[in-house]
Amino acid sequence: MFIDGFGSMVFSEKVMKERLSRDAFDRLMKVRNEGSPMDRSLADEVAAAMKDWAVENGATHFTHWFQPMTGSTAEKHDAFLDRDKDDNPILELSGKTLIKGEADASSFPSGGIRETFEARGYTQWDPTSDAFVREDTLCIPTSFGSFDGAVLDKKTPLLRSLEVLSQQAKRLLKCFGQETKYVYPSVGLEQEYFLINKEDYAKRRDLILTERTLFGAPTPKGQVLEDHYYGTIRPRVKAYMKELDEELWKVGIYSKTEHNEVAPCQHEMAPIFARANIAVDSNQLTMDIMKKVANRHGFVCLLHEKPFEGINGSGKHNNWSLTTAEGENLFKPGKEPEKTYKFLLFIAAVVKAVDDYQELLRVSVASAGNDHRLGGNEAPPAIISMYLGDKLRTIVDSIINATDLKTAYEKAAKTEKNDDRNRTSPFAFTGNKFEFRMPGSAENVSCTNYILNTAAAESLKQFADRLEKFTGKPEFESEVKKLIREELTGHERILFEGNGYSNEWVKEAKRRGLANIKSTPEAFAHYGDEKNVRLLTSHGILSAEEIKARTNIGVQKYTNITNIEARTMLIMAEKEIMPAVIKYSSEIAFGIESKQALGLDVDHELKLLEDINSHVKALGINNEKLKKALEKQPADAMKAAMNAYKKILPVMEEERCIVDELEVLVDKQSWPYPDYTDILYYV
Repeated sequence: MFIDGFGSMVFSEKVMKERLSRDAFDRLMKVRNEGSPMDRSLADEVAAAMKDWAVENGATHFTHWFQPMTGSTAEKHDAFLDRDKDDNPILELSGKTLIKGEADASSFPSGGIRETFEARGYTQWDPTSDAFVREDTLCIPTSFGSFDGAVLDKKTPLLRSLEVLSQQAKRLLKCFGQETKYVYPSVGLEQEYFLINKEDYAKRRDLILTERTLFGAPTPKGQVLEDHYYGTIRPRVKAYMKELDEELWKVGIYSKTEHNEVAPCQHEMAPIFARANIAVDSNQLTMDIMKKVANRHGFVCLLHEKPFEGINGSGKHNNWSLTTAEGENLFKPGKEPEKTYKFLLFIAAVVKAVDDYQELLRVSVASAGNDHRLGGNEAPPAIISMYLGDKLRTIVDSIINATDLKTAYEKAAKTEKNDDRNRTSPFAFTGNKFEFRMPGSAENVSCTNYILNTAAAESLKQFADRLEKFTGKPEFESEVKKLIREELTGHERILFEGNGYSNEWVKEAKRRGLANIKSTPEAFAHYGDEKNVRLLTSHGILSAEEIKARTNIGVQKYTNITNIEARTMLIMAEKEIMPAVIKYSSEIAFGIESKQALGLDVDHELKLLEDINSHVKALGINNEKLKKALEKQPADAMKAAMNAYKKILPVMEEERCIVDELEVLVDKQSWPYPDYTDILYYV
């Protein structure tokens, strides 16, 4: 059975239990689950067992697998090969090497937190995330920082946020007389992606350089028939999905769901929930495996948020809940109102967190690609709001309006739409979890989750500070009820059940004082807001300097991507599209002369030639505008990003409009690229 090979390439708890001494295994579990310190003797035993297991599974090398600020993963491979005192070859992995590695950090983004000549960086083993073998290499999940301790990766803030969230959640549970060793966020990441033919990809410079089509006239069919969603999976795609599952299962990723998504060529996979840092690690690995498996099937896997204009983009829905060490989901509602105050308090904490830190959550999903996706085709709008569903909203309204809670529960019990999916809602409660639908498909969601974790931890801290004074006292329950009502009333503005795409909601959101942050530069401008800096620094997630560095990295990446796309547009327009169109125009002109010599009507041809020539002229003028826009860019990182958004992108949109209209006018055989129909409707 396929399940026999599940996790075969993972140094899992089961493998650890088999290969470590009982004492070492027990101590390692305390390190993993409770944050106990790791001593050298334990590290040596784990390293030796890990190396032996990896070699038995075909590994010759090991790497500290980390997540720099590029958003992808990085690795430097070293062979297990060493030599003993007699100069004989041996295979070795020491505890010291397992725990800490050194990597050249000079060429990774730092946002100005360090200079290029300060090249040394260090990796630190994350023992909570299982090591695994990929091809011939043992991959050891690690964090990454600079010589002086500055955070240079995506993972470290996430790991810190897990501890902070656990501490504050345990405090609040203790107020209710409930003890637990830890609380952790469970995360399930739905990954959307496109599969296109490798041959079509190779013929499009824009896909090669930017992973999205910068030009492309709409295909007549698009997704209007809604026949692709959940439709029969094409045999080639099914074969791809089968191998993808097999590869994911080998490395212990619980790939559970696969189906066609709404847009043609678009698909989705979803794993079973896992602890947040493990879910993020697994997703980073999943994206890498997706691309490699696609190549073996003659496909290219596109993870860009908006590779095709006019059809759905791809997201990565971040399903988030809180779970105790005993497996209790703290967002699972009870049936009796008098026994659900703990549940309602945790719900109120999330409502407060999302409202208080809506700008920071918008930062966590900000990217050039996601800007193209948000606001249409089933992607949520840029305005953050929360959808609770009819059942929970009925109860919340009862609390806010101070009506009888028992009656509200009875009414809610009769409601059918407990977890109806409002596809326009950025942050929706879906029965026993929250679904944050804004993250983009290519994104490393460490940032999303450490911001969500920390914002929730701040709410829980404030609640615990208040309720600890009443713990064990007769007035505790009344204080809890009072707190829930105050918080839900104070943050009711973030709750919205309607159509997030409507113009009325934009006006209403503005009236409520909700942020409508449409672009990545505008989002990152809020990273350094006083309240956001205070949140992240007070909980020890990031320093003020590290926040500033991340702002610089975010806006610089946005500017760089926009510049790459603009320059790619110019190359395509001037070196490929215009020559092809001019050649086609010459053929039309020659045909006109031939028909006129025979006395035939040429009105249609003359009109077509006139339309083409006017578009070629407009394209030439716009090319010069785009060149000038690229020449005049501010030195300041934030100003350069805003310039890219306000000055360069509008000219790029004009460029696209002209070229897409030209594509419709020009003969298909003369057009230099596969069109949307070719790409999206392959056999």
